[in-house]
Amino acid sequence: MPAGAQDQPSRLKLLPRYTLDSDLQEFAIDRRARNLSRKTLLWYSQSLATFRDFCVPDGIHETAEISPSTLRRFILTLVEKHHNPGGIKNIYSAVKAFIAWYAGESAPAGWVNPLPKVKMPKVPEEPLEPVNLDDLVAMLNTCERRSFYGNRDRAMLMFLLDSGVRHQELTDLSMGDVDLHTGAVLVRSGKGRKPRTTFIGAKTRKALVAYFRQRDRLVIEPRAPDGAPLWLSEMGTRLTYSGIRQVIRRRAKRAGVPEPSLHSFRRAFALACLRNGVDVYSLQRMMGHADLSVLRRYLAQTEGDLQAAHERGGPVDRLLK
Repeated sequence: MPAGAQDQPSRLKLLPRYTLDSDLQEFAIDRRARNLSRKTLLWYSQSLATFRDFCVPDGIHETAEISPSTLRRFILTLVEKHHNPGGIKNIYSAVKAFIAWYAGESAPAGWVNPLPKVKMPKVPEEPLEPVNLDDLVAMLNTCERRSFYGNRDRAMLMFLLDSGVRHQELTDLSMGDVDLHTGAVLVRSGKGRKPRTTFIGAKTRKALVAYFRQRDRLVIEPRAPDGAPLWLSEMGTRLTYSGIRQVIRRRAKRAGVPEPSLHSFRRAFALACLRNGVDVYSLQRMMGHADLSVLRRYLAQTEGDLQAAHERGGPVDRLLK
């Protein structure tokens, strides 16, 4: 028997059974086992790496050692590093999910969950600005008719505003996901990998048909199968997020207007639907929100909206005629 072998079991007993690193690894396995999207897994990984980098130098090596004071000091550290309120809440949400998982999975008997004693950082609910519709019209006017780029870019800009899809959902669309007869758009894997259906109108469908004519001249097989990418690059490959951003940037520059974000089209879709009488529950389903609280930020109404609403329903003007 090697020297010191008899002492090995006693040394192993000195090692902590629950360590922060091993718990973080188990949590990552749990999230992957739930078949979450790659983007969500990356968010967990990056956020919890930030939390670990705070805990370890602070002398916290076991999850059970995390206290309400730990969480508050972590939030203050993020503030001092100039994270904006939304970013702090985003990172802290991942930490909350990890600790909640630990509470139900690995926490020792008698452990006290620190979460109830720490309030989630508040985020100011500032209105989200939609794409300026006059600017969008100017961008559409730069799209050359009867050309691949012009017809594609025109159809894409209209599609973004008319459907309310997220940028990744736009990128992932295939030919078979759009019904040109009904205008139905099948989003196969939305946020949380949940499928949903939204719609596009007659003018956007007409723009798509014009784009398809140019598209068929580009691809080797004119009749593209249902699984073929909806939006193509000049090389005949699926247009990436970067490629879509370049389309927006190029059209804004040619029109001489500020470059809008991709998400601003989704905001404009939500606000336009509300102003045109779409009920919030139908809008919630088309946009793929789990609840109305998320939708509320998109629907921050202007003073003009509120004035018009009062003119329609103000009680005194209808009482005294």
